[in-house]
Formats: sequence, structure tokens, C-alpha cells
Amino acid sequence: MTSLTISNIEASYRGVPVLRGVDLEVAAGSTTAILGSSGCGKTTLLRVVAGFLRPDAGRVALGGRMVVDGGVWVAPERRGLGYVAQEGNLFPHLDAAQNIVYGLPRRERRARARVGELLELVGLDRALATRHPDQLSGGQQQRVALARALARRPGVVLLDEPFSSLDAALRTSTREAVAAALAHEGVTVVLVTHDQGEALSFADQVAILRDGRVSQVGSPAEVYEAPVDAQLAGFLGDAVVVPGRLDRGTVTCALGRLPVQEPAGGDGPVEVLIRPEQVRLVDLGEGLDAEVVGVSYFGHDALVSLRLLGGRGPGWAGSSSPAGISARVMGTQAPAVGALVGVSAAGSRVRAFPALGPVGPRDAPDDASARTGS
Repeated sequence: MTSLTISNIEASYRGVPVLRGVDLEVAAGSTTAILGSSGCGKTTLLRVVAGFLRPDAGRVALGGRMVVDGGVWVAPERRGLGYVAQEGNLFPHLDAAQNIVYGLPRRERRARARVGELLELVGLDRALATRHPDQLSGGQQQRVALARALARRPGVVLLDEPFSSLDAALRTSTREAVAAALAHEGVTVVLVTHDQGEALSFADQVAILRDGRVSQVGSPAEVYEAPVDAQLAGFLGDAVVVPGRLDRGTVTCALGRLPVQEPAGGDGPVEVLIRPEQVRLVDLGEGLDAEVVGVSYFGHDALVSLRLLGGRGPGWAGSSSPAGISARVMGTQAPAVGALVGVSAAGSRVRAFPALGPVGPRDAPDDASARTGS
């Protein structure tokens, strides 16, 4: 197994900084997802690790072996890496077996048993070995590309958004097959993606790249449940951020007085992160009164948009501009638009961040400014 260490990497494109001092540790045999919006530099970072791009500064080490460090530069083919691009990049004139063994020494190319083993490893029938890329589905092409990456027995495999071009059902099945194959081989994996759900479900560690810097690193649970700021919270999933006031470990906001997870800073104005799964719909009169103003139905669950009709403390804007919030419920339990329900907070403690300005009844946002991110 091979570890990966990235230290103070800086890179630019046509004089414009893209990476600004990136540090990241990937343990041997683990899977790390580098997550970020388009243009944040995540693919540039993967290209630096692969050896396709020379950084302006910084170091990259694979298993303790320095491959980038000032005058040290190890060519891509000598780094012991596997690389799977977004589109697979299979050679159209070669069949699946020929694509898999491409780049191997001539003696190993003739070992057809290895091709069969790799096809089965990525969840494909051996009979597909003679098919050309245009005779394979998108998911099958991606699995063949992974088999090709694994053929050389790399210590580290780099995945550059390999599932983004697949439809939802195929993306899930292909991702699961790829994860199983990589776990079987015991390689270190780095996945670049802009899909939050993919990063959280696929990786042992998630690194959030924002504006060319790593803004947070941790387990999927850590980055989702304890984001470093409100902006990151909205990027990592559905979230509502409302104003509140912190006082000795509890916060008063539109949903009442709630316990806070690891209060940041001192008492006073804060921004309160409330995840939809922390909001419960109860019988009218049992909690705060609310009106259902929208329902996004996903089958297995639904996101219910609510307008609070009463409340106290920061976050309550009065009857002329009631506060908005969202709740996640089972799909079979989604109420109708226009229904009146009770709302309460449940589950884990909420997260609070220092407010950008004073918070009070006059400063409380209307529906449009109670931010919901996805």
C-alpha cells in the first residue's frame, strides 16, 4: 500500500493562481474524495499528482518517495499510479481486452487470464473482452477503464469524476462496483468530484477545496455534521441558515432555544445551521405553527418547505415576513402544499457560526434571505 502526501502545492494557469498552498495527507489503502465546485482547482490538483502538470511550488510524495520537489520531477509513467478520466478514454480501435493490457510489457499482454480476472473484478462478464468501446454501455466503458488502471498493479489510483457522465441508476451501480474492486485490490484512492453525495458515500476522508485551498478535511460525518462555516454547510447538503443569539451553550432562533454543538467564539449574534433532517413535523399546536409552501418529492423522501407562522427571538420576522425553513420526511409522509403543521427541532445539536453583523428582530431575514443550499 502507498500513502500520498501533498505539501504546499501552488499552481497557476496563464498567470492566474489556481492552487494556493494545498496540503493533504492520504493514508495508505484509504479513499479520499476531493470535493469542490467547478473551477476550484480539484482537477488541477489531480493532474499535479499524476504528473501531467508541473506545479509552481510544493512537494508530492508517494509512499515516502518524493516525485515532485523543486528540481525533482518523476515522469507520470514512473510514479506507479493508475488514472481513470471522466470519459474513460478507451481506444476505439481496440477491444476491451486490448485496452486493458495496453501499456503492459509484451509478455504480460499475452496473459489473457489476467484480463478475465480484471473484468470479473470490476463486475463485467469475461465475454465482453472482445467487444469494442462502441459496443459497451457508458458504465461498462468506465469499468474497463478502471480494469486498465488496475492492470499495472498501481499503489495509488486517481479517479477524475469518472461517474459524472452516467445516468443516476447507472452511476450508483458503477460506483459500487468500482468501490468493491478498489477495496479488493487494497490500493490508495483519490477521487475528484463535485457531487456531494458521491463524496460522502464513497470516501473514508473528504477534502473540501475552495478557491484553490483546502478549507476542511475530515471523515464524511465530520465535514457534514461540523462544517467550518455556513457557506461550506450549504455546499455539503440541504441546509437552512437563520440568525440567532448564543448564550452559554444554547442558541435562540426561529425554532426556539436549542443546544449548540461546539460553540464558536463568545456569546452574542450567530448564524445557526439547521439541517432539514433535524426538523420534525408534528401535529398542529404541538410545536411552532407553520404552513407548507412547497414539497420536493424524491420517492424515498421529500423536502418540505415551510413558513413559520409564529415564534420568538432572533430569526422571527413578524407576521408580515415569517421565517422560512425546511424539513426532510419520508416520501409517504409528505404533507400537501397549503397544509398547516406543527414544527419542532430534534436530533443532534445545531451548529452556530459567528454572525457577520448584529442580529435582532429588525435584522431578521425574510423568506428569500433564509439561505437554503444544496
